[in-house]
Amino acid sequence: MIERPFETAHLDDLERLPVDDEGLNWRPVRRRFGIEAFGVNAYTAAEAGHRVVEDHREPEGHDELYVVLTGHATFTLDGEEVDAPAGTLVYVRPGTQRGARARAAETTVLAIGAKRGEVFSPSIWETWFAAFGYRRAGDEEKGREILRGAVEQEPDNWNVRFNFACYEALSGRTDEALEQLRRAAELDPEETRKAAATDTDLDSIRSLPEFSAIAGQPDAPGSGP
Repeated sequence: MIERPFETAHLDDLERLPVDDEGLNWRPVRRRFGIEAFGVNAYTAAEAGHRVVEDHREPEGHDELYVVLTGHATFTLDGEEVDAPAGTLVYVRPGTQRGARARAAETTVLAIGAKRGEVFSPSIWETWFAAFGYRRAGDEEKGREILRGAVEQEPDNWNVRFNFACYEALSGRTDEALEQLRRAAELDPEETRKAAATDTDLDSIRSLPEFSAIAGQPDAPGSGP
């Protein structure tokens, strides 16, 4: 059987995975089609005033184009506000601080990006975005399966292990959380200690002596993502 040379999907066909408690939803596009040439995803804000693009700064050399598909957004780009009704394209140069909030309910923004001069490789953050999204949507085991798959794919990536530890800590699975945190620390002790000191997802295990032995600073205040 010859594989069909194209696929289509309506925005409403895409999964809607909650990113936070503020109404931001991730709409996986790259994962939906299995795209490997560039990064592309969509984000929807449930209500006016909610975030529709997270505040962040992409690494140097990383181009991003945002397209407001529905609704109305206001972008903040290095402190400057840009009005962006539906149909607006916003190109953001590498290194620029960016973020956006919805001015209308159900505002959806498509984000397309890749690093200049490099062969594209899917970003590992999509793994925990999907996993935590399924967890927030009530499908904890599906999220766990995604993280298990990420560990199999990148067993020596400390960040995958760290996020798996956060996931299990939130789920009340203490032994599993400590196991993943221990492995993260073995792979990158400095980054694991730094992340563990401020991530509130680990608060349920922070007071344990095992946590202190792995990551130190058991009483550090949390300020999770």
